[in-house]
Amino acid sequence: MSTLQAGGPTAPERVDGPTLTCVFAVTDAPVSREVLAGTPGHDAGGPLRALAAGPFRLVVQDVPAAAFGEESLAERLNRPDELERCALAHHRGVAAAATAGPVVPLPMATLYLDDRNAVRAVTAREAVLRVLLDRLRDRAEWAVKVHGPTTAPASPAADGPADGRSYLRRASARRRTERETREQALARAHAVDRELRRYAVAATRHRPQSEQLTGTRVPQLLNAAYLVDDARRAEFAGAVDRLARAAAAAALEVTVSGPWIPYSFARSDTVDDTARQEAGA
Repeated sequence: MSTLQAGGPTAPERVDGPTLTCVFAVTDAPVSREVLAGTPGHDAGGPLRALAAGPFRLVVQDVPAAAFGEESLAERLNRPDELERCALAHHRGVAAAATAGPVVPLPMATLYLDDRNAVRAVTAREAVLRVLLDRLRDRAEWAVKVHGPTTAPASPAADGPADGRSYLRRASARRRTERETREQALARAHAVDRELRRYAVAATRHRPQSEQLTGTRVPQLLNAAYLVDDARRAEFAGAVDRLARAAAAAALEVTVSGPWIPYSFARSDTVDDTARQEAGA
């Protein structure tokens, strides 16, 4: 059984009534009991624990079936505050698994009727999970964003004659200049992406974030993630720094964050894409 989940900061020692098994992540290394005991999972759920599944270890939590049933859970997750709590709880469980070694996060939230069903589902995907864990070992995700220049709102009537034909000519010239500026900025952002891919074993572009998410009216031109060997971390960071300084001359801002758990590269549909990129590298 697989559906969604909800989250919170505390966990009782046991859960009253029927439970479901919530699986956060898969790893192939033993996870410290101390780490699990110190990591809060979902509200009303039991403590995090490790569950053996063939060659893997699952980080799981017992959660009350009444609160995590499909209908009640879907209703709660329609509320932004519940969705945020769910996402935070899910990330805490994944981060706990990542302390042991490479980790494949499962979708938020993956629920099974019991441990037996969870183990059966995971071991059925053993080949894909093994490939993913081997690919992610000693590698991390880095996020790079490029924000483009703003174009100051100019009035077509600011300069020159005020007759209608002149006004339309100036308006057309302004739109053409704005379009050219945008195209040049996009070309520079794509050049940043091409250069950084030289230092990564895999890369992906996400949809540019809206102004509501970025908190700025400056347009986002690139929202990319890179899977980088830990041994090349300094090299990658140096490349970002050089590109950021060069982009600043064109009024572009290049920002980097990380290292992160490689969520963008831990999906089974990325296996073939990553293999092709590594072969090309």
